[in-house]
Amino acid sequence: MANALDTTLTARLREVLASDRVTEPELRELADQGEGWARSLEAQVASAERRLSQLEQRPESGLTEFATALRRVETLRPELVEVRDLLAALDDRARDLRAGWLRAAQQT
Repeated sequence: MANALDTTLTARLREVLASDRVTEPELRELADQGEGWARSLEAQVASAERRLSQLEQRPESGLTEFATALRRVETLRPELVEVRDLLAALDDRARDLRAGWLRAAQQT
């Protein structure tokens, strides 16, 4: 279920960034959702990295356990990087939108 939600959110972020028509409330809501997802991913990465450290400390840890934990980290990190990149682009988009409003207000 979480994977479906993150895929939908990531798709929505890309869609908004590609669109010329977006409102400030949409940007804010999407930024809030994206920030929440980024925090969740950060926590998941940290947890998976802790698990790896624990497994390294235990000589009796199985290779399968270690491989599973490593795969989890290697899956989550790119997702986190992508969400952070999309959020940075969204922030730039919001800044440009506000700058356009200011320019329009100064011309009137």
